[in-house]
Amino acid sequence: MSVPKLTLASASPRRRDLLARLGLTPDAISPADIDETPLKAEIPRDYAVRMAREKAEAVPSNTAFVLAGDTVVALGRRILPKTENEEEARTCLKLMSGRRHRVLSSIALRAPDGSMRERLNETVVRFKSLSDAETDAYIASGEWKGKAGGYAIQGAAEGLIQWIQGSHSGVMGLPLYETRALLKAAGFTIG
Repeated sequence: MSVPKLTLASASPRRRDLLARLGLTPDAISPADIDETPLKAEIPRDYAVRMAREKAEAVPSNTAFVLAGDTVVALGRRILPKTENEEEARTCLKLMSGRRHRVLSSIALRAPDGSMRERLNETVVRFKSLSDAETDAYIASGEWKGKAGGYAIQGAAEGLIQWIQGSHSGVMGLPLYETRALLKAAGFTIG
């Protein structure tokens, strides 16, 4: 029996590092190029699931499994952006300061025959009440660039988080428990 091949539909070094924690190295990296605009009135949970599925479907392969993921930071029904500038990052941090928010990390695994397996992880995160100096220091770090909700839990922001309930790896971008379960069900050998 041959070992299944795996294509990661993401350029994220974080997702590659997280897969390595499961003892896996993708055979190929093929970032999906899709429109990530939320649909009108789309709720965060549905958006996260749709994004992961569309990314898995966008990467052509009939010989390998395609693993895709999407991470969404949500305040209620509001989807926070992947911050591209300091103003967006500052706005996100201000909105989350002293409050809870949800991080929805969805994964989709498309088999060579086109069948799809999907999982969604939901983690609740609470930031401390941020002072202006703390916000300024985090903005100066540059860690917020391109990050959902304007922060990376694996960096300096971890010191600003009072608690999380759920998956730390899910907040980083790939919930390892769910990923492991999907890959094992598909026939991957994982220790």
